[in-house]
Amino acid sequence: MLDSFNRSITYLRISVTDRCNLRCVYCMPAEGIKLLPHSSILSFDEIVDVVKVAVNTGVNKVRITGGEPLVRKDIVSLVSMIAKVDGINDLAMTTNGQLLEKFAKQLAEAGLHRVNVSLDTTNPEKYSEITRGGNIKNVFEGLVAAEKSGLNPIKLNCVVHKSHDEPDAMAVKEFGKKMGYRVRFIHQMNLETGYFTVVEGGEGGNCAKCNRIRLTANGKLMPCLFSDLAYDVRELGAQEAFYQAVKNKPERGGVSHEHCFYNIGG
Repeated sequence: MLDSFNRSITYLRISVTDRCNLRCVYCMPAEGIKLLPHSSILSFDEIVDVVKVAVNTGVNKVRITGGEPLVRKDIVSLVSMIAKVDGINDLAMTTNGQLLEKFAKQLAEAGLHRVNVSLDTTNPEKYSEITRGGNIKNVFEGLVAAEKSGLNPIKLNCVVHKSHDEPDAMAVKEFGKKMGYRVRFIHQMNLETGYFTVVEGGEGGNCAKCNRIRLTANGKLMPCLFSDLAYDVRELGAQEAFYQAVKNKPERGGVSHEHCFYNIGG
């Protein structure tokens, strides 16, 4: 399906939860956030209904995000349900890696193709500081488990402040080169000021070629990360909400005062 600027919309990002087991300094306040009530979170069946509508309009790539998707109860079952939808060529997940060792094999068997793992440093102390208590050992073990399970290619998402030449970013780059992982540098974004750049090593942030729609955990289809536009699948129905999201997708990102990274999956 083409949007108003002749961009083909082929990519759906699904935030399955606003909950996370880390408190990364650039994503969430130290005290945490007011969580959505469980009743407002989309059920698996509702999510799959949106996926089917999206695929019928030309979407062939689906990414599962959060929050942290692996804290969603029975996440493997959801992956299996989505994987059974005909027409998906690329089913991926973005995770912080803390629970990846536990789930990697199950996810692969359920039909997940690959993972992106967040890693901003290779230093254990610095990692704990950035994530407010995360254990980098869990990430390393999760990466090994993902590779053994066939969740390839593995990509590392590394957030940088100013440049990929920063020491922590360079260390992640060297680690990725050593292990055979692809590294993507994501400049720290600001929704309220509208600051973003093109992802180094990826396609995000390039408005002229943007092919994605986002589904929030509570059922809002967002045509743009940097916009407050959102269309409720429960109010409008999945098909009409998806149509409106594509139809009204802006030419480029602006600002957003209504959303946060932790509840829209970045």
